Parts: sequence; structure tokens; C-alpha cells
Amino acid sequence: MSAPAPTLEDAIQTALATVDDPEIRRPITDLGMVKGFTVAGEHVKVELLLTVAGCPLRDKLNSDITAALTKIPGITSVSIDFGVMTEEQRKALQSTLRGGSAAAEPVIPFAQPGSRTRVYAVASGKGGVGKSSVTVNLAASLAKRGLSVGVLDADIYGHSVPRMLGVEGRPTRVEDMIMPPQSHGVKVISIGMFTAGNAAVVWRGPMLHRALQQFLADVYWGDLDVLLLDLPPGTGDVAISLAQLLPNAEILVVTTPQAAAAEVAERAGAIALQTHQRLLGVVENMSWLELPDGSRMEVFGAGGGQTVADSLTKTVGASVPLLGQVPLDTRVRESGDAGEPIVLAAPDAPAAKALDEVAAKLAVRRDSLVGKPLSLMVNAKR
Repeated sequence: MSAPAPTLEDAIQTALATVDDPEIRRPITDLGMVKGFTVAGEHVKVELLLTVAGCPLRDKLNSDITAALTKIPGITSVSIDFGVMTEEQRKALQSTLRGGSAAAEPVIPFAQPGSRTRVYAVASGKGGVGKSSVTVNLAASLAKRGLSVGVLDADIYGHSVPRMLGVEGRPTRVEDMIMPPQSHGVKVISIGMFTAGNAAVVWRGPMLHRALQQFLADVYWGDLDVLLLDLPPGTGDVAISLAQLLPNAEILVVTTPQAAAAEVAERAGAIALQTHQRLLGVVENMSWLELPDGSRMEVFGAGGGQTVADSLTKTVGASVPLLGQVPLDTRVRESGDAGEPIVLAAPDAPAAKALDEVAAKLAVRRDSLVGKPLSLMVNAKR
């Protein structure tokens, strides 16, 4: 007996299931956002529930739903009646996003044994070496490869990631969950999204720890392939908190070729010995300036990145490679100020190619089986 032909209502339901919430990146039908719909001739009216009244992506939802429904033969126009979820509906959504857990204290998903998210903490010994530029370009490059990527701007005092990624929106709250804004396919959270204007953040250690904990646990990151953290320079409170909250995070050290920068970068990397975290490698930034005649001017000297890599290799007793050397390029600064990383704005630039090569190495890293249980069954029969 053949199955009954799908009705127009079935087609509408199927089309609505193809529309993702722009913030959560899951179908609006799965999130309980579609209250219902009615059909009058060739017109469909959809009743949609927003998480908050002032949803910043209302227009995006409108256009996406209209585009999906007008693809159905016989549907020529769509209208959307926007409503707002009740407190009970928001709590149900929060429970759905947390996998049905109603735990009062959110957990950090990336610290759980079954997490498949690769966590890279980008560190430097001192400021001014381009650590944030490296972070945002690696994030954009990884997202360009089709990976699900998030960036946590953990540089509480010197937050600059939102500008460099072109993030203008503010996070949306669903009960006690925070929906991070997205740009260039990258989810981003930063203390700068919660401060007025360009106000300074004056916090001590315990407050820094709590802020980092909230960004990791209260933010709905979804199923990330990679999470990058832009750490403040040095080996202060945030680096210590990171080791406590994300012991599986791997450290990526950024330095310039300058000897003075390399020396302090070694200290930033050596903290991994005390925190028992893995040193992923070293990125040398501002390595040289390519001149019009094809020659190179080593503005900040040469060899600092390899020196740091060699020194850390001896210190930790394991290979710490130099992952790449990124040349000086004014377009790195210009694209950062414009909110479009150079790997997207000028992918053929030497600096963009160097950053892409580093990202490629991070993208193909294989998970280690050390410390992980193997799915082996022992036959008790003899």
C-alpha cells in the first residue's frame, strides 16, 4: 500500500524545519519557536515566538522564512506574526539546549571527558606582538574550512576581538543562557560586549576567574569543533584560571623575532609545565617586511620564533614546533580595523597565506588516546 501524498501543510512544516535560528543555528521547529501557521489561498501566515522582544535578528528570520516558504508551489506570499516566548517556554528552550539538563549550576562543556572540541589558548609573554590578530585570523581561516568555531576574548583588560571580527551586536539572553553574536561564521564573546562604550575594566583575580567561568559555562556555544581563547599577555590570573577550568586546553605561543619578545614568550610557554597543559607550538608574527624589489627587511630581527620553539622543546621535554612565520603587512592592521580578517579580505597576501598554513595544521590535528578510555570488551569466557 503506497504512502499518502504529502499535503500542503506537510510541505510548509518541512520548509519551516529548514530555517535555522541565526543565533542558535538550529531549526526553529526544534526550538519551539513556531507557534503555528495558517493558509489562505496562496498566502501563509506564520506565528513565530522570539526568545526576547527586541531580537536583533528579527529581519533575518523574516527573510529566511519567506524564502523557504515561497519555494513551495502554490505559495506566493508570506506574513509573520512575531510574538515572545513566555518564561516557561524560555526555560523549556534552555533545557533543550542543555540536552534536557535542569542543573542549577551550568557545566563547562569543553572540560567534560566526552568533549570533542579542540581548545586552543593563544598566549604571549608581552603585549604588542599581534596575538589578537593571530587569534581572529586563525578563527576565520578555520571557519572558512567549514569547521564550527568560537572565540572567547579572555583578554579582559585589552579586549579587541569584537572589532577585529566585525561584531557589532550584543549577546541575547535566554533565561540565564547567553547567545553569542556571530561574524564570518565565528561565534564570539567578550567582556567588551557588556561594558558601556570604551569603559575600562578594573577587576581583581576572583572576578576575572568568575567572568571566564561564566563565558565558558553560561554561553551557548553549541557543538564547536574549535574554541580559541585570546589570553591577556603574561602569566597572570587568567592563565591560572584557564588551567583550572580547561585543563585540556593547548597553548599556542605568539612572539615576534625580537630577542626581548622571545625571552618573555618563553616564560608564557613555560607556565604549561606548572599547569600540565600541552604546548601546541609557536607562531612568529611580524617576521619580516617584504619590499617592492622582493627583498626582505627584518624590522624586528630574526630567529626569535625558532629560539622560543627550541627553548620550550628543551624545557618541556617534548616537541614544540615553530608552526609558522607571518610577515609584516599593513593589510593585517587595516583589515582588523575594518572587522574583516586578512585571510578573508586578502587571501592571496603573504601574511594571509602564512596564517592559513598555521590554521591548516590546527585543523588536521588528531586527538590523542592518552588518558582516554578505549571501547574494548573483555571476553570473560575461557
